[in-house]
Amino acid sequence: MNNVKFTGETELEHGFGPAIRKRVNEYFHDNGISTKGNFTLVVQTIVMLSLYLVPFVLLLIFPMNWWEGVIMAMLMGIGIAGIGMCVMHDAAHGSFSHKDWVNTMFGGTLYLLGGNVFNWKMQHNVFHHAYTNIDGMDEDIASRGPLRLSENAPLKKIHKYQYIHAFFFYGLLTVSKLVKDFTQLAEYNLGGITRKYHVNPTLEYTKMVIHKLVYLTLIIGLPIYFSPFKWWQVVAGFFIMHWVAGFILSTVFQMAHVVEGAEEPLPDAKGVIHHDWAVHELRTTSNFAPRNKLLNWYVGGLNFQIEHHLFPNISHVHYRKIAPIVEQTAKEFGIEYNLKPTFRKALRSHVIRLKELGITPPPENRFAQAI
Repeated sequence: MNNVKFTGETELEHGFGPAIRKRVNEYFHDNGISTKGNFTLVVQTIVMLSLYLVPFVLLLIFPMNWWEGVIMAMLMGIGIAGIGMCVMHDAAHGSFSHKDWVNTMFGGTLYLLGGNVFNWKMQHNVFHHAYTNIDGMDEDIASRGPLRLSENAPLKKIHKYQYIHAFFFYGLLTVSKLVKDFTQLAEYNLGGITRKYHVNPTLEYTKMVIHKLVYLTLIIGLPIYFSPFKWWQVVAGFFIMHWVAGFILSTVFQMAHVVEGAEEPLPDAKGVIHHDWAVHELRTTSNFAPRNKLLNWYVGGLNFQIEHHLFPNISHVHYRKIAPIVEQTAKEFGIEYNLKPTFRKALRSHVIRLKELGITPPPENRFAQAI
């Protein structure tokens, strides 16, 4: 599957990608608008960084009860998720600013959360965006342990009730990445991916170790030294913080790709997906709650996931405006625009899909692409 190719079967499919790019480009040109971030993104950045850093500073300088400490940890978790969705995500895609150094700086906010920028770019920008919902290529739907997120993955007894226990394990996303980054980078090194992208494997591994040590020293070491909390209370707060962040991030992501109507195709024996790439993105992605302005603001436009997949280099602050263009164009070309109108309905759809994945075995011919 390392050489998956997308081939549209009809002229109509071939025409969708160029048509939607032309219309969206005309929107920005005709309105004299930059495709990158604006003042809204600046405000989001300040708010999300403050949600993370202000509670941390308060923990260090003011004596607190245990329940106040828990509130601070939860606020930091909300801030972590906000930074990931609103700030780092745009910057890592190069859509925060026209200036590379600005994108690099704000993309580096991932280090404040204990993550690794190179790993994230490979997993998300390269594999997830290029091969959305393709099992074995898109690591974001990889099925591990108690979770089965792909219909093409083996079915186990433990998956039967994943629609209940999945949300607990979603909360382990960011804290598990602290460790998983090491094995993931090792796999990228062995697979030649780091060198393919002109990154020195040894240097990248060294940088990652240093970043994580500095992060853990600051986020755990400083509260142990300056706050009245015992070491195990600090560690518990650290876990709560990451669980809240992981729960938010995972849930938002899954409501865009593991819901009713979001397909999980596999290439045929020749490594071909029998749809144009742009069409594939619509068939594997879903939007939700487009009219919920507060949700859209907090999740960094990731409820407009279709627009994000088609135009990852456009800042999320513009998705609400270009969404009607994308939806209308899809309708004209006879392509389904998967939309869940509210957050509640999207969450319900995700739970239904988890139930289906928990009891439905893989197709008998998993590698036959359904046209």
